[in-house]
Amino acid sequence: MARLPVGIRFIVSFSRDQWYRAFIFILTFLLYASFHLSRKPISIVKGELHRYCAAVNEGEVEFNSQNQKAGDVPPHQRPDNETDCGWAPFDRDNYQQLLGALDYSFLCAYAIGMYLSGIIGERLPIRYYLTFGMLASGAFTALFGLGYFYNIHSFGFYVVTQIVNGLVQTTGWPSVVTCLSNWFGKGRRGLIMGVWNSHTSVGNILGSLIAGYWVSTCWGLSFVVPGAIVAAMGIVCFLFLIEHPRDIACSSTLTADPEMQCLLLSDGKHSAHQNHTIVLPADAGSGVAAISFTGALKIPGVIEFSLCLLFAKLVSYTFLFWLPLYITNVDHLDAQKAGELSTLFDVGGIFGGILAGVISDRLEKRASTCGLMLLLAAPTLYIFSTISKMGLEATIAMLLLSGALVSGPYALITTAVSADLGTHKSLKGNSHALATVTAIIDGTGSVGAALGPLLAGLLSPSGWNNVFYMLMFADACALLFLIRLIHKELSCPRSAMGNQVPFKEQ
Repeated sequence: MARLPVGIRFIVSFSRDQWYRAFIFILTFLLYASFHLSRKPISIVKGELHRYCAAVNEGEVEFNSQNQKAGDVPPHQRPDNETDCGWAPFDRDNYQQLLGALDYSFLCAYAIGMYLSGIIGERLPIRYYLTFGMLASGAFTALFGLGYFYNIHSFGFYVVTQIVNGLVQTTGWPSVVTCLSNWFGKGRRGLIMGVWNSHTSVGNILGSLIAGYWVSTCWGLSFVVPGAIVAAMGIVCFLFLIEHPRDIACSSTLTADPEMQCLLLSDGKHSAHQNHTIVLPADAGSGVAAISFTGALKIPGVIEFSLCLLFAKLVSYTFLFWLPLYITNVDHLDAQKAGELSTLFDVGGIFGGILAGVISDRLEKRASTCGLMLLLAAPTLYIFSTISKMGLEATIAMLLLSGALVSGPYALITTAVSADLGTHKSLKGNSHALATVTAIIDGTGSVGAALGPLLAGLLSPSGWNNVFYMLMFADACALLFLIRLIHKELSCPRSAMGNQVPFKEQ
């Protein structure tokens, strides 16, 4: 008998269950990367919505909307490159406030909608819920770009589009985290989700490249094309997403972990040390009901990690929205080069997320890992604000280091910690809680994401040092909310199986 080719031997070396797990990992990675891909165009197109106008006379730069409405000038062509200051209404003197309102409308809608998304999502099949969200997000992302082709200059149109898009995008995070957690147990959850969370940076990079390709010639396509990609991925989600291993009769050991096996004993008895239990009414379908909002808040650690993420995400999103401008001012680079250089912060974030996952898996202490990185992040931000003025090389080094320390806790809390709490032992195996817990934690963090850029905009005119002081204060607040959990982790005994019992009430 002939020897099997190397490729075939590689394929058959993995079990059916392992191939399904790899497939779900890659699929959910691509699905959420497409969400971030569709969020990036607005930051790329801002420079085109309001461009520098070098005309001498003020009368020469007047935007003649009546001629455009009459069809004298096609909406997709500039009547005069020297007298076109941008796209109305963003060609006005208050363009910074108008462009900022687009960011805040999206982020605030996302923060508010996230609290409802988990509650709704856990009562619906994940595949249907996520498909709807991706199709709707694709439609409203493209709708923003259609304003270019249909010559729409109503500020309200763009704000409403951003608000609705922010709401429908909240379907994504609770869904993909729940699905991935169903397929992977707690054993290496930190490492797995640390690698998986790099979809954020991948989506941001792809979104920048796609939007940047058309921004100077036809900025409408900078939204239409990403919108079409998100919608197409929604169809892929509907056709291929498998919510749980039991749906295709995969081995139950995929999601089992020693702690859960101890809790779900065959004779129906529970651990004698379990003294913080949330009792949920059973339903006729699955045996347990979806958890309520208040019930999710009672899970030990949810409130602390939610408030910690509020400040951690405040720091992360301030860098996301203001880092290119800071680099431009400090290193005197043009906008394009500053944008390219700012991606190093995302590169550092990828390594930081993976490192946080590996350390937390090794030590079995999520809160302590986050606390250590937050403790190191505050002085690092101060050093960044000081030595980044010394030259490009110093800026590059500090971007990588700051990205790792700032993004590490953020990535760990939104992925592995959310999954751990959503499957906490106090739930007695109720998997319905995961979407709600994830939505509460990320929704609270999104409040900080909306506040961070706003505060940076208010403080930056008085000096960039004040912005960094605000970021260091936010890091300190994030660490403060973890003190109780860190203390419990360091004093918590290990179980007989060698696994730490997390957040056990004394």
